Amino acid sequence: MTGKDTSVAGSQLPAILACCFAILLLTTMDAVMKGLVLAIGVYNTMLWRSIFATAVGSVWWGVGKRAWPQRSILMLHIRRGVVIAVVTLFFFWGLGRLPIAEAIAISFIAPLIALYMAAVLLGEKIGRSAIWGSLVGMAGVVVIVAGKFGEAELSEEAVLGIGAILISAVFYAYNLILQRRQAQVAGPREIAFFQNLTLLATLAVAAPWLAIMLPVENITDVTIATAMNLTGMIILTWAFARAEAQYLIPMEYTGFVWAILVGWVFFDESVGWTTIVGAVMIIAGCLVVALTKPKLAEPIEVAAV
Repeated sequence: MTGKDTSVAGSQLPAILACCFAILLLTTMDAVMKGLVLAIGVYNTMLWRSIFATAVGSVWWGVGKRAWPQRSILMLHIRRGVVIAVVTLFFFWGLGRLPIAEAIAISFIAPLIALYMAAVLLGEKIGRSAIWGSLVGMAGVVVIVAGKFGEAELSEEAVLGIGAILISAVFYAYNLILQRRQAQVAGPREIAFFQNLTLLATLAVAAPWLAIMLPVENITDVTIATAMNLTGMIILTWAFARAEAQYLIPMEYTGFVWAILVGWVFFDESVGWTTIVGAVMIIAGCLVVALTKPKLAEPIEVAAV
């Protein structure tokens, strides 16, 4: 590396460290959410966090100048909000049935799926290196799943959890496509407000049958999860505004390391060698794709799910 390159990397060190801290916050938020899912179920966990997040988003949206989006843009906001509802419900349902590190590792496949969705929906060309990278990443998922099936104590819940995370990753890949369109026509404040509002409205459809009053003992956890989610996203936004994606994208995959740590601390979860090998393969594949498709190289944590 040249002296100039070293200087550039060093100047972006605060953003790199901020990115790592944001991913730690979001991964810890996943642990809090898993505890809530086990306590009150995935629907009520998402419903109440959405209520809290929409309240905060409404205040943010109400501050300063704003304009109601055009109908076409509003429909885009609504479409992505509904997709995010599917992503979060499947992701956190699966998270309640798998070790956090395994769920996070499998979810990293989303950018690889988005690579092919972009080719179909946006007409983008896929380079040979990106194809090889995606195949390595998908093989990593196979390694993780094969490792789970090799366990004598593999339960039906674990199988369903893997399936839920994979479904979540597919919808999140589509979310990445919508996210690219959204970013071209709306600002982050508008996107955050309508995303949370649509998510809440989507979940509210089933409220008469599934909703419960939030138990007093869970109010603190929902508040903490909401605060961690919003704070993590704000810090990530700050970091990406101050450093190049080539420096920050690899830092986002530290989420797997944080997931191992928080899973062990909060739930006494252990991680097998197949999960580690599979995660390394997925991350390697994503990094190869990031060289050619950086906008699609964001793992699921960046969705503020």
